[in-house]
Amino acid sequence: MNSSNIFNTFISEGVKLVRSNLLTILSIFLLVGGSSLLGYSTLQLLGQEVQAKKSLLDAKAIVKPDIDIIGNKENELTYSFSQDDTIGILTIPKLNKELPIIEGTDEEELEKGVGHHPKTKLPGQNDRIFLAGHRDTVFKQMGKIEKGDQLLLEMKSGTYRYEVFETVIVKETDVSVLQPTTPEEILTLSTCYPFEYLSSTEERYIINARRIN
Repeated sequence: MNSSNIFNTFISEGVKLVRSNLLTILSIFLLVGGSSLLGYSTLQLLGQEVQAKKSLLDAKAIVKPDIDIIGNKENELTYSFSQDDTIGILTIPKLNKELPIIEGTDEEELEKGVGHHPKTKLPGQNDRIFLAGHRDTVFKQMGKIEKGDQLLLEMKSGTYRYEVFETVIVKETDVSVLQPTTPEEILTLSTCYPFEYLSSTEERYIINARRIN
């Protein structure tokens, strides 16, 4: 083998070695990066769970769950809440869940519990009540809720009961889910859809329930 062939072989082997090392480094980088991202996401979810539990304790201190509102639909109630206030509890018997309701639907409120859209009404006001929540925290397993299931809203004024009559999937830009329903009191729950996506989605899973007490 002449010197030219030896040199070419040396260069070829060197290039293979560099490529191999680069692939190894890249694999390690992706592995570490993915693990870090997963760890961060897990910590974020745990942090939200802690905040939701604290908010639930705050809510239990202000509601009156033993007073079941019956036959009081004609006397509209008034409320006075500020954004980020803890205002009540959403109970979902089907899922064995008690969730704090926070005034507002910004990320800060949704990290603490279920957010009430401030442009919609509240229990006893004979109109639409709109509550939003993250699909991977407070509104996990929402797909299990079916027509006929009951939802409860516990407020300082008492407990209000609603029966699910439909579930629909809409675009995130569909504002019809915020439209008034007066004189009928409708509770609307909303979360991102599909449920299994880790990133943001363009659809919303909607549950509508009618007040029955």
